[in-house]
Amino acid sequence: MTGETENKKQGRFKTLGVRAASGIGLMVFCGFPVYYGGWAILALASLFGIGMIWEWVRMTDVKASPFATFIPVAGLIASLVLAQIGDWKIALGIIGGVTVLATCERIRRGKALWAGMGVLYILLPCLAIIWLRGDEVGVKSLGFAHLIFISLVVIAADTMAYIGGSTFKGPKLAPKISPNKTWSGFICGLLGGVVIGAVTAYVVGLNPVKGLLFAVPIVLASVFGDLLESAIKRHLSVKDAGDLIPGHGGILDRVDSLMMALIVAVAALLVCPNLLSGNWPV
Repeated sequence: MTGETENKKQGRFKTLGVRAASGIGLMVFCGFPVYYGGWAILALASLFGIGMIWEWVRMTDVKASPFATFIPVAGLIASLVLAQIGDWKIALGIIGGVTVLATCERIRRGKALWAGMGVLYILLPCLAIIWLRGDEVGVKSLGFAHLIFISLVVIAADTMAYIGGSTFKGPKLAPKISPNKTWSGFICGLLGGVVIGAVTAYVVGLNPVKGLLFAVPIVLASVFGDLLESAIKRHLSVKDAGDLIPGHGGILDRVDSLMMALIVAVAALLVCPNLLSGNWPV
């Protein structure tokens, strides 16, 4: 019994090690585009978006035609390029049009709403990256600070939720959706995200008190995104969206939390542009 428990602990920490290594690798890979912004961040968002579209189509439509992938990929690239040059209304219009086209293309094979949902689910967060980062180069840009803040809060929450849930266990958070997630993991993730939010805000020159408070909805959005992805995979009877990232599965498996956090962050910053910078009031 002791040996079995020891093996489980070793397996858990080995999995955590793989997840951490993958996370560090992704951070290094994304470092230059996030720092430089502009067309570099456009290329990064396009690359991740194409990977997620491929995973989504493969996961939701086993009989997909090439057009099932081509339509959203074309819409992704067109909308991101237009957003990068400032034509936001046209970019959003293209996403709306592509949503309709992708849905119509799928009608013949049934479950057409999956195609439309995939377009919105993937393209809107990719567009959010472009909006958040902006055009200014370097670590002194507000866009860089915003993107680093959101990313580190989500990573911290995800990591601490995994450690806390594995260590303390206890009641399940959503047993019918994701049996491995616990309330202890959720609380540890929330605390970890809030602490890192305050620290990161201070380091990158934002208001640490605002950073602490803004981290709360970011973490909650990330948990919702994680549970939403789990619910989708459970409904489709798949374990992982893909296998591109060791310890995580596919791109969608790794960034599901970040996708919802990006949407919430954009919505909040549109309402309160100075939400993280300067003194009170917002």
